[in-house]
Amino acid sequence: MRLHRLDITAFGPFGDTQSIDFDALSAAGLFLLHGPTGAGKTSVLDAVCYALYGAVPGARQSGQGLTLRSDHAPPGTRTEVRLELTVAGRRLEVTRQPPWARPKKRGTGTTTDKAQSWLREYDTQAAAWKDLSRSHQEIGEEITQLLGMSREQFCQVVLLPQGDFARFLRADAEARGKLLGRLFDTRRFADVEKRLAELRRAAEADVRQGDAALLADAHRMQQAAGEGVPLPELAPGDPGLAEAVLTWAALARTTARERLTITTCARTAAEAASAAARHALDEARELAGLQRRYAEAREHADRLREHAGTHEQDRARMERARKAESVAPALDLRDTAEREHARAARAEAEARAALPEPLAALDATGLAAAARRAAEERGGLDSARRAEDRLTALLTEQRTLDREESADDAELRDAESWLADWDTVRADLQGRIDAAQEAAGRVEHLAGLRESAGSRLDAARRRDRLARDAEEAADRALASRERAAEAHETWLDLKERRLRGIAAELAAGLAPGEPCAVCGATEHPAPARKDAGHVDREAEERALADHRRAEERRAEDERRHSTARETLAAARAEAGEASVAELAALAEEAERAYARARDTASGLHPAQEELRRAGQEHERRETARQRAALRAAARVSRRDALEGERAVLRQEVDRAAGTAGSVAARAAQLDGEVERLTRAAEAARLADDTAQRLKTADARLADAAFRAGFDTPAGAAAALLDEEAHRALQRRLDARQQEEAAVRAVLAEPETAAAARRPAADVESAERAAEEAGRRLQRAASARDAAARRCAELDRLSAHATTAVRRLAPLRETHDRVARLATLTAGTSADNERRMRLESYVLAARLEQVAAAATVRLARMSSGRYTLVHSDDRSGRGRSGLGLHVVDAWTGRERDTATLSGGETFFASLALALGLADVVTDEAGGVRLDTLFIDEGFGSLDDQTLDEVLDVLDSLRERDRSVGIVSHVPDLRRRVHAQLEVLKDRTGSRVRHRGVG
Repeated sequence: MRLHRLDITAFGPFGDTQSIDFDALSAAGLFLLHGPTGAGKTSVLDAVCYALYGAVPGARQSGQGLTLRSDHAPPGTRTEVRLELTVAGRRLEVTRQPPWARPKKRGTGTTTDKAQSWLREYDTQAAAWKDLSRSHQEIGEEITQLLGMSREQFCQVVLLPQGDFARFLRADAEARGKLLGRLFDTRRFADVEKRLAELRRAAEADVRQGDAALLADAHRMQQAAGEGVPLPELAPGDPGLAEAVLTWAALARTTARERLTITTCARTAAEAASAAARHALDEARELAGLQRRYAEAREHADRLREHAGTHEQDRARMERARKAESVAPALDLRDTAEREHARAARAEAEARAALPEPLAALDATGLAAAARRAAEERGGLDSARRAEDRLTALLTEQRTLDREESADDAELRDAESWLADWDTVRADLQGRIDAAQEAAGRVEHLAGLRESAGSRLDAARRRDRLARDAEEAADRALASRERAAEAHETWLDLKERRLRGIAAELAAGLAPGEPCAVCGATEHPAPARKDAGHVDREAEERALADHRRAEERRAEDERRHSTARETLAAARAEAGEASVAELAALAEEAERAYARARDTASGLHPAQEELRRAGQEHERRETARQRAALRAAARVSRRDALEGERAVLRQEVDRAAGTAGSVAARAAQLDGEVERLTRAAEAARLADDTAQRLKTADARLADAAFRAGFDTPAGAAAALLDEEAHRALQRRLDARQQEEAAVRAVLAEPETAAAARRPAADVESAERAAEEAGRRLQRAASARDAAARRCAELDRLSAHATTAVRRLAPLRETHDRVARLATLTAGTSADNERRMRLESYVLAARLEQVAAAATVRLARMSSGRYTLVHSDDRSGRGRSGLGLHVVDAWTGRERDTATLSGGETFFASLALALGLADVVTDEAGGVRLDTLFIDEGFGSLDDQTLDEVLDVLDSLRERDRSVGIVSHVPDLRRRVHAQLEVLKDRTGSRVRHRGVG
């Protein structure tokens, strides 16, 4: 990947459009990006990352409320970043515009435009750019696929953050693992570990669940088997659990089948005895029933003979009712006519009672004529009703005009009161705006002073703390040197004493007849003896170990002392000689001045908005006052027209209303009179008609009664039965006939007569014998059914347990296999000798590659002194970590990278960053990274080391790379000719190319 051109508009500190020609800067292979603090050097790198991935580096966008838009940009200028680059042989142009609040095209205020992105590719054949996509997602996927790196990898590999790698050198294995895991995306290996652990827990749960289910089946079988076969004590996970359960189940099934055979034989015998008892009971019940049937039939025949007279009366009553049925239609017709005439007479009386005396005496024809006259008078009131409705509307309109006049008067008074204070309000707001603008001009200057004072105060506090640490480190180093000297003297003394008494040690190993190891003699007449202060080999080795530990402690304390002195010197250079109290007072004063200016400047926008709103309110009030005056003039002419029309309508309404008070009341009176007269006329006609129908019905009834054989209609009516009485009488007659036939049939049965001649049946004794036999059978059947259920339940549970055992066997095998894999990948297995997790193993291989790649450049930067090596020694909790050591060729010793000095840490971290870039590039598919940026850190190098580091960076041109150095070091401006300078002022930052063609 090679960068060609970057255009930045309204982004970060850049208020207008700034263009950066990377082709010109990269021509020299090495270029410098420098400028004062806060000018925007980092914003240039942010713009590159934002153009490619649509987001700035994670460390600068998280949690700080970062806004991409420049505060120096004009309101109408949109934020935009355009980057032209070549990647994978394709020349692309990426343009991104974040969302922004632009001024509305109409009216005031702002509206938010959505983010936009463009991706174009240069067509060499057509010599023109062609559009590829405008989708954020598609562009992001295309760039990520071409580069082969995520945003985190790009920011770590292309924008080399030296501070991160310095921490990486001193970090523990866990912190190194997190960084390497993000860069090489080893989440899949961690997911494998996690997945295997989950599978192990799931398999273990399945096995335990299977054991628990098998034991539950065993307990259910024990409940089904009863107390005959005791279940052995078992628990989930016991060895031989399945075999024990199946063996016990077979024994329980055998016992249950023996019980079933015994209870089956007992039930068969009980069934035979119960059948004989039921047969005897049936015979006794049948004889008793026949005897009872004969006796009941004789009693029923006697009761029928006693009620024979009543039966004859019912027959005569039924005959008269049948004759009266021919007169029933005439009776119904006469009753209906009488009821209708009575209702019509009552209605006529009610209608006439509602009329005045002269009208109540009229017949039906006179009443109808009076109703027509009243209706004609009612029709003449329609015109007067319309005039009355118009008069009501005029009154409503007059009241509306009164309300409008009151509202306009109030609005006019309010507007005049507000406008009287307008000049004072406008002058006050303009004064606030002027004061806020003047304060805004001082904020940036005061911010610089505040930042500088704060930095010096922090440095002074750090200086004082480091001074104490340096003194303590010096004391510890002195004490360690003294202890090391004492341990060395002790060891030398013990060694010398042991050499003096070495003869006693050799004599201790002599045996009679065995040759001496020194002289070879087999006789030992006077072997040396150990004295009370003899020093043996173990004491000498303990003294030597103490001496070595003291030496290591001395070296460590002296290294810490050296580091403390270097850090203290840097802090003193930054803080100066002023005390913390003096610097704190200066910082506090700068903070107060900055806060006062910022608070005053923050009121600029509210004051402008308030002035704008006040101007709008002034225009609204002035307009409202003019409109109120126009409406008042229009109301005067409208009132005159309404008064004239109202006088004319009032005269017409008074004439039509008469004494009723209103036209509506008079119309209501006439409506009621028409309704009453019409109702009375209709009632009179209906009463005359019903009287005539009643007379005709009386004549027809008399004729029908005579033909049916009755002397009077009243006699026919008395003989007539209603439907319910007729059905009841018929039922009595039919029931009597049926009873007589049934009694005769029962008395004629031969079996019944023969049973009546036999002795009375003893049903109770037969029932007691049958009940006792039934109880014996029930007990035998219950015992047999319980035994059958026990056998069936045991068979079912045994089959279920057998199936569970077969299903559990592969689960146990799976659990054992998964558990071995899970403990192996988690580093807890005995087979994993280094106790290294799978992800750590992969990261260790990557770190070994990074260390090898970094060593090539580190050896050159350190003049062949240092080499980076990976170490997989065990660290915390006994597991192998991601160790990183440096081999010092001057001493031949391997030590931890945390022991490097500040300058050594810088070029070691730079070598590590470049090596990591090479490995990640190869991991990404071999995509060439032709443009790199290296962050601050060169100030800790001496001149010779700086030259060596620059030579290494300059050698990157051998792979056609260009390197941009972001630094404040003044000496670099002399050594690196191609420069991109970032300048800042009150109107925003700008860039300037220096030393390029």
